[in-house]
This record gives sequence, structure tokens and C-alpha cells, in this order.
Amino acid sequence: MAPTNFLKSFLFSIVRWFDTHAGTQEKRTHLGPNRVDWMRCMPFFILHVMCLAAFIPGVGWSWIALAVAAGLYVVRMFAITGFYHRYFSHRTYKVSRAMQFLMALAGAACVQRGALWWAAHHRHHHKHSDDVEDAHSPRHHGFWWSHMGWITAKKNFATDLDAIPDLAKFPELVFLDRFDVLVPILLAVALFFVGVILNAVWPGLGTNGMQMLTWGFFISTVCLFHGTCTINSLSHVFGTRRFETTDTSRNNLLLALVTLGEGWHNNHHHYQATARQGFYWWEIDITWYVLKALSWVRLVRDLKPVPAAVLTQTRKP
Repeated sequence: MAPTNFLKSFLFSIVRWFDTHAGTQEKRTHLGPNRVDWMRCMPFFILHVMCLAAFIPGVGWSWIALAVAAGLYVVRMFAITGFYHRYFSHRTYKVSRAMQFLMALAGAACVQRGALWWAAHHRHHHKHSDDVEDAHSPRHHGFWWSHMGWITAKKNFATDLDAIPDLAKFPELVFLDRFDVLVPILLAVALFFVGVILNAVWPGLGTNGMQMLTWGFFISTVCLFHGTCTINSLSHVFGTRRFETTDTSRNNLLLALVTLGEGWHNNHHHYQATARQGFYWWEIDITWYVLKALSWVRLVRDLKPVPAAVLTQTRKP
């Protein structure tokens, strides 16, 4: 690559750290080589490396930092499963426009791109599940690429607004999708100052700004990312298949616990148009329980159930 072209590419990658819609004139494609865009993905790699800050003297850990990390994992996992997946991707219930914005805001704090990118990519996944165009199919791309490599590829970066016309008409959602780094930065800064304040007011808690940032943001976010991605990788490798589907989706109780209900992946691929993925009472689906509670206070409405006819279509032994 010529020096001038390299410099332009380098600067363009930096711009896209902050404005993901820069260069949207590029042709979107899910085909082509699985090649890592190293420069653009540098923040993703730094996010992982910063977890090692817990070993720096003076940072360490404390019970309050662990509690905040765990709490943010659970709350943000619900934002992914309940909001990004079951609402924005599949529209399995209804909300007001104000609530929709708050849901997108919560999802943005997960550091898994904006709601529009997430929904567009996920809809494409269901359309091409386990065929060559599926960006994270273990069958075609291998385990590690299906787990995390796919998100580093240039071909999977752009938001396909044509795939989500029902969402792209809302300018506030487009803004959050375009500047998807804004909410994570605000969260990280807030956690740092919470640690500083706690250290000043209650030094007995044993926390500080850098410790709270490390555990509450970096470690919690990395665990959240890999927990989410187990559904792309492990849920297509390990588990049971109740329904005959055209892909390799499987049900897995352990992954359902890790992801608050997404582990009932074979159920979901068999019938996507329901807010519930644990089809039976013994299939633990925490996201469904929370959505049901939110419906009682009218924050969400018209939750789509599992039709009785679907439950009779189980795979024959």
C-alpha cells in the first residue's frame, strides 16, 4: 500500500472509532474473506488488555467493585437479550417511543454497537443461519471466528439500514448507532468518579477510581461480550435439539443461565416471533420473567406468547 493510501486508511479508521457511519457509501457485503481490520478494532483489543489493570498495585479488587461488576453484567445482559434481541431485532412486543429510546440507551452501554447495527446484523443471521453468509456460523467459519473473530472484520462493520427500515426512521436511534462510543465513555467516566467518591467518603470499602473502572467497566464488559457471543458459537455446538431446524441451533441450560434465557437457542430458531425463549416452565428464561414484570407496570405491552401449535411440533425421538 502506498504511504498516502496507508495514511488515509489509518485516519479513516480513527474517525470510525467515533463515527461509525463515516464512509457509509461503501458497499455492504457479508461475503468476502474473513480478514481482521486491525486498526479499526484497536479499541476492542484495548478493552480486553485493560482487564489486566486489576493486577496493578493499588488497583486490585474489593467486594464493592465485584458487586458493581456483577450487577452491571446482569443489567446489561438483560439490555442485550430483552431490548436489543427480543425487541429491536424481532419486535416481539411493543413500547412507547420514549421507552424505545431508553432501551437503546441501555443497550448502547453494553459496548456491542448500536441497536440498529445489532438488529440489522441479527436479522441477517436468521435469514442466513448456518449458511456461508452467516457471519458467525461455526459450521462454515470455525469456532473462534464464530465466537469473536467476525466482529473484527471490515465486511461486518457497516450498519445495513435497508435491513431495518422500521427502526432507521427514528433519528434518535440513528444518532445512538452512529456515535455508539458516546454512552460507553460516559459510563466509564461515571464509574471512575464513583470509585473516587467512595474512596473519599467510605475508605473502608477499599475501592478507588481505577479499581471501579477496571472491574465495573473493563472486566464486566469483556465478560458480557463473551457471554453474549456464546450463543453464536457454543449454542451451535453443544446442547440438545428439540426441533428440526435448517441450522445447528441447540438448547443449553448453562448458556441460558449465563445469558438470562438466550440459551434456549433451538427453541428460538424454530419460532422467532415470541418474547419467550424458554418455551416450558422448567426452561429458565430470566429475560422473559423481567419482561413480564415490566408489562405489569405497562412499560412494555403486547408480549407475543408461544402459540400452542408450536409446542406440539417437537422433534420425534
